[in-house]
Amino acid sequence: MVWPLWASANHAVTSSVLNFCWNRARRLRVSTPKALLRRIAVKFPANGVTEVPSDAIRAALIRRLRISSAIADDDVREIEALPISVRQYPAEAAVVRDGERATQCCLIVDGFCARSKTITSGKRQILSLHIPGEIPDLMSLFLHMMDHDLSTLTPATLGFINHEDLQKLHRRRPNVAEMLWRDTLVDAAMFREWIVNVGQRPAPARLAHVMIELRERLRLIGRVDGNNFDMPLTQEQIGEALGITAVHANRVIRQLREEGIVDFNRGRVTVLDERKFQELADFDDRYLHQSPTS
Repeated sequence: MVWPLWASANHAVTSSVLNFCWNRARRLRVSTPKALLRRIAVKFPANGVTEVPSDAIRAALIRRLRISSAIADDDVREIEALPISVRQYPAEAAVVRDGERATQCCLIVDGFCARSKTITSGKRQILSLHIPGEIPDLMSLFLHMMDHDLSTLTPATLGFINHEDLQKLHRRRPNVAEMLWRDTLVDAAMFREWIVNVGQRPAPARLAHVMIELRERLRLIGRVDGNNFDMPLTQEQIGEALGITAVHANRVIRQLREEGIVDFNRGRVTVLDERKFQELADFDDRYLHQSPTS
């Protein structure tokens, strides 16, 4: 796991969340490159908001936009000028809740988040997973009342951009507005694929498809290590993403391991047989639109 960019190299972060798939209560030492720390001016005001007037934070967003859009240098400078307030969240913390009125959009600087919907019985459906560089609540810029929850899956560093600042940027830079609009369209394409995945594929194929999608998105931001990548979900959360019980999720994970397709241990996926993995998932990456021409 890559820890928050602004953390001191000597600052220890303690995690006490018991996660049956990927985390045990343990003490973790943060290691941050000194060169990066010199670039970032950090203030810790009394209200808990961390102000980071550095392009190091905005780089996550710019890198994400470059993947799917052609972005000009002038637009990059405008994005770098955006004021962003950065906060650190623990795992499984609410960022914005269903029914709340959002006044800011959330940029994931580091960590994993999820969008979800909980019905009156208390059952939850995870709707999507989100990684660094993404703005999972961009729709709140125009849909002011949230109709689902956004929460962290892991300890996360999140940047918040005021709606007013984004709206001014939209009006001033039409190209940036088009890029953010395209980003929401790609988001909608991913939702469509998740509906098909949960509605039509058997559980082992559902899990394989979610895993491959996450891997391909992580690959573009340099977060895949050979045959290994992070998917920090508990068995219960996997069940919520696939529409099955935690017990069923456990059986599916064991089945994929026993068939020599993938191993999933403590939030880390290891691909054992790429050909079987691809065949099981029936994966076609067109819906991810991972280039400006796709």
